Amino acid sequence: MSENKVVTREQIEEQYKWDLTTMYASDADQEKDFAAVKDSFERLASYQGTLADSAEQLAKVLDDIFAIARKMSNVYVYAHLKHDQDSTDANYQEMEAKAAQLYAEFGQTISYSTPELLAIPQEKLDGFIAENARLQDYKHYLEVETLGRDHVLSPNEELILAQASEALNASANTFSFLNNADFVFPEVEDAEGNKVQLTHGLYGKLLESSNRRVRKDTFEKFYSIYDQFKNTLASTLSGEIKHNNFNAKVHKFESARAAALFSNSVPESVYDTLVDTVNERLDLLHRYTALRKEILGLDDMEMYDLYTPLLGEPPVTFTFEEAKEIVFEALKPMGEDYLEIIQKAFDERWIDVYENKGKRSGGYSSGTYDSNPYILLNWQDNISSMYTLIHELGHSAHSYLTHHNQPYEYGSYPIFLAEIASTSNENLLTAYLLEKYADNEEVKLYVLNHFLDGVKGTVFRQTQFAEFEHFMYQADAKGQPLTADFLSKNYRELNEKYYGDAVNSGELIGLEWSRIPHFYYNYYVFQYATGLSAATAFSDKILSGDTAVLESYKGFLKSGNSDYPVETMKTAGVDMTQATFINDTLDVFECRLNEFEELIRKNK
Repeated sequence: MSENKVVTREQIEEQYKWDLTTMYASDADQEKDFAAVKDSFERLASYQGTLADSAEQLAKVLDDIFAIARKMSNVYVYAHLKHDQDSTDANYQEMEAKAAQLYAEFGQTISYSTPELLAIPQEKLDGFIAENARLQDYKHYLEVETLGRDHVLSPNEELILAQASEALNASANTFSFLNNADFVFPEVEDAEGNKVQLTHGLYGKLLESSNRRVRKDTFEKFYSIYDQFKNTLASTLSGEIKHNNFNAKVHKFESARAAALFSNSVPESVYDTLVDTVNERLDLLHRYTALRKEILGLDDMEMYDLYTPLLGEPPVTFTFEEAKEIVFEALKPMGEDYLEIIQKAFDERWIDVYENKGKRSGGYSSGTYDSNPYILLNWQDNISSMYTLIHELGHSAHSYLTHHNQPYEYGSYPIFLAEIASTSNENLLTAYLLEKYADNEEVKLYVLNHFLDGVKGTVFRQTQFAEFEHFMYQADAKGQPLTADFLSKNYRELNEKYYGDAVNSGELIGLEWSRIPHFYYNYYVFQYATGLSAATAFSDKILSGDTAVLESYKGFLKSGNSDYPVETMKTAGVDMTQATFINDTLDVFECRLNEFEELIRKNK
């Protein structure tokens, strides 16, 4: 299956396709559930105004809402998986569109529930929970739903804000249209001399070119568009920041950051600890950047030189069957019970392996509380695909353990924790490959470089974004106009601080703030860095044979959202308010950087 020609779905062997019949034996069964969900809306709507009547009524309403939500998720996920396996199939295009519409209608039907819960006085709600055994099961859910009680305005005030939401979101929407639809990027010449028009996707690929002229041309022409529109982009970003600062202020939060972290009960100290700790260890990024300059043999290294591969093509290839064996071996430190789940994934056809015409690109793990946690791949016979496989198996095993150990209402996990299980698996694969290929320096260099680039991109780069994001919000709150010149000057200085003297932070990189979609996500990006750091802290201890940490980690995998994420991690042995787990990760980075540096010098 490694040939370049893309085949039709019918040409792929059954064993390499996911088995969705464990969700629904046929499309007709999905349609029956679709009708049942649709028929429930009138009943669900009739509960409006009754949640405060009695403990029994509240329990009844919650049970019914969750039962329909559970069925609704099966209806929708089945449709989206069927659509993603071949998006050219008109039947599944229609099925997914109808399921998405049904999901929206469901949300509208039960939109009364949270406002009604918030309207129940806390003392009365506590009394309901104390007297009703079923509500005791919902205790944490009710606590989360009513957490914002002190930050909710009067019904009329909230209505006005809701009506203003479209206007308040205009800045983010304008950026999205500009960046994704309206910007027309210039043409560049590729390494073969062919003229190609730049796109967001092609920009990243061309920056990896071994031809420096191509990299320089790509970087300068790409940023020329952002330079041309920098004042407009400063206005859209400033508008989004003002929107979130305004929302936080009217809802009685001390800051936009406090408001953004509130729903997951993440202390602001987690954010500050990440930024402060990474700043203390920036010498490691400076070393890695200087080593890149040396390997590339450059007198002057520019920002467009940071993404070209240092080592060329991966020196080994793997079929999917070979990769399955390696992944299984790499995960042995997780114990037999975990390996049984991985074996089930292979035996019970959770995985849709190969690319086919119309199949969605990339890779993901998806499923429902009642289904297998399916995995979509577009397998190529290389190390990168093997990392994707073990990454997605981490998500799927996390989902499996959560679903089998938590009731439906706690049977998912927040984004704040989602990447820990997947990245921990990647780290186990890295350790295994370094041991397996201990005598093959070419492979070792590739694997070490893969790990170092991962930490560079996820811990250092995302923390740089997080630091700048908070800087912008604080500046706006103090009345500082967020002009293009102000943002560019400060971003360029921050870039110099992070990457050090080995790379020239020229004028154009100062404009990077203008093209980062995550700056419109309201304090989201820091979670990538904390997630990878927690994963590395866990996997390093698991590899050392620490059985207590392994059991705590498995406890985390089973916990779903039965507690607040920071508390879940604390129970598992990682205190995210302290610097230890970040330093542990950067210690591993330093150790592998030393090894990489030594091998490079040896092979010069």
